[in-house]
Amino acid sequence: QVQLVESGGGLAQAGGSLRVSCAASGGTFSRKTMGWFRQAPGKEREFVAGITWSGASTYYADFAKGRFAVSRDDGKNTVYLQMNSLKPEDTAVYYCAGTSTVLRIPLSQYEYDTWGQGTQVTVSS
Repeated sequence: QVQLVESGGGLAQAGGSLRVSCAASGGTFSRKTMGWFRQAPGKEREFVAGITWSGASTYYADFAKGRFAVSRDDGKNTVYLQMNSLKPEDTAVYYCAGTSTVLRIPLSQYEYDTWGQGTQVTVSS
């Protein structure tokens, strides 16, 4: 069973950048399609970005397009989310998640079977 641990969150100013990482252990990380989600206080958890198991395809929520980039390094069993041009509304707990779905990138959190504990990202104005 794959276990996921996020890191790299913290405080950034509006317009700044942060990179969050998700390290996997156990199981077969390289066969997992990976997604990033976020949840702000009082809001539903929402999809941010995803990358297929091969790394060949990525998909972004509209608010992330052009600002965020998802990547993976299977040699390090790690998936990354580079966030640029951060806005205060990006403040949330960011979670990585894995799914055995390989032909597409699911947008629903309910299609992911493995989750990290989350890392807080706070963007000040």
